[in-house]
Amino acid sequence: MVEQERKYAVPADFRLPDLSPALPAGGRVDSPAPVTLVATYFDTTDLRLARAGVSLRHREGDEVPWTVKLPTGSPGVRHEISRPGSTEAVPTELAELVTVYHRGAPLAAVALVSTVRDIRRLRDADGELLAEVVEDRVTSLAAEGSTRTVDLSFREVEVERGSADADLLDRVDELLTTAGARLAEFVPKHVKALGAAARKAPDLVPPGDVPAEPTAGDVVTEAVRRGVRRILRYDPLVRLGEEAGDVDAVRKMRVGTRRLRSDLRTFAPLLDATWADPLADELRWLGGVLGEARDVEVLRDRLRRTAAADPVSPLDAGALDRLDAALAARQRQAATEVADALRSPRYVALVESLVAADRAPGLTGKADAPAGKVLPRLVRKPWRRLAHGTGRHGGVPALDPVGPDEQWHDVRKAAKRARYALEAVAPVLGTGAAKLARAVRESQTLLGAHQDAAVAAETWTELALAHPDDPVLAVTAGRLAERERAEVRRARADFPDTWRRAVRRRKGWLR
Repeated sequence: MVEQERKYAVPADFRLPDLSPALPAGGRVDSPAPVTLVATYFDTTDLRLARAGVSLRHREGDEVPWTVKLPTGSPGVRHEISRPGSTEAVPTELAELVTVYHRGAPLAAVALVSTVRDIRRLRDADGELLAEVVEDRVTSLAAEGSTRTVDLSFREVEVERGSADADLLDRVDELLTTAGARLAEFVPKHVKALGAAARKAPDLVPPGDVPAEPTAGDVVTEAVRRGVRRILRYDPLVRLGEEAGDVDAVRKMRVGTRRLRSDLRTFAPLLDATWADPLADELRWLGGVLGEARDVEVLRDRLRRTAAADPVSPLDAGALDRLDAALAARQRQAATEVADALRSPRYVALVESLVAADRAPGLTGKADAPAGKVLPRLVRKPWRRLAHGTGRHGGVPALDPVGPDEQWHDVRKAAKRARYALEAVAPVLGTGAAKLARAVRESQTLLGAHQDAAVAAETWTELALAHPDDPVLAVTAGRLAERERAEVRRARADFPDTWRRAVRRRKGWLR
């Protein structure tokens, strides 16, 4: 569930206005009796969750009393996940959900927040909830067992979006501000209650702009920070699975591991190998686990799309179901392996290493040199491997239109490394690098389609061979495989023109 809120500061004499003018025709405002909500918030001793914009609470009287709220990157918009459980301990699932924030540190009660809530529910003519407007009178105290001194009272108004459009929220905003409310910075109640300590900087340093005259180390540091965030931000969404509403979470987290590994490789001459190599090894492990889950996701989705590609020549529905069932079993196994990996001490140690990398990458003295002097040479290396075949696999010049799939896959990986390197240095080396990165990405995408089709064809054949006594399955799998091989041929035919467009974007320093 995604929660979207606006918060308002209000004066002492504020009263909620009549909100009915904001409603569409036939709408109504429900005004239930005020309620008292008592919530205990949990965090580490140094408030790692609060500082990162995360909350973990138990609220008395709720049917599902435990709730985690996670940031989405947009102020006032958070993922909200609730679970049942006793007051005795934080549910294991929720404690695991915020692993990348607490990193194994103990969670304990840090604040108790009591809220007297006056509610207005805005509904349309059919009774659907458009928005909920609440006036809260908040009192916060130190939680039992906490050493923190918390004693604070305040009032605020919240508008939580239901199915309302932006126009209705703006009309509500006008009514509230006319009555004396003032749109305020989005600060959760428990953060206000915990005071200045909860507003200190989070453990992850946010990526920013490089200086006007950056060193190579400045650029590498920003690349590492972006890479770390790409991995950690998707951890909770991968754990939640379908509940998160992000079907691409596994892919995005896996891409994060690959991209950071690629950056570590590109910038290796500027990095302490004793720091970078172990980190790259652990990223390879995590990427491999996520890769198994992602690959079967792609195959399950591709099965139905490939089967439906020629409606004039439908495939046997029962055989398709049997193929899908075999993939579903693989997917369940892969999901279990991902879950086990994310629960492991090895993964927690990797998260700690990533946070440390974000704070201070292991740079060498060479990183102190001006970025414009050092970086072109480092980017030129993966580009030449791709464009001129200076690497072990020959690059684009060695591609054979009828060569093995593995050769084309190797070029795809080389294209990915070149693109990642170009994107990492684009903020310093200018629009030429950014344009070339986009052009290389087009070639990489085509080679990705080639690889997906090649793997799918092999998989359909493999599944059929596992059931030699099922001729219908064999025929269906064979027809699927032929459709996939047609996709492979199309990708190979289209690649030369796509690559020529990329080559035209190269700059002199990449020759």
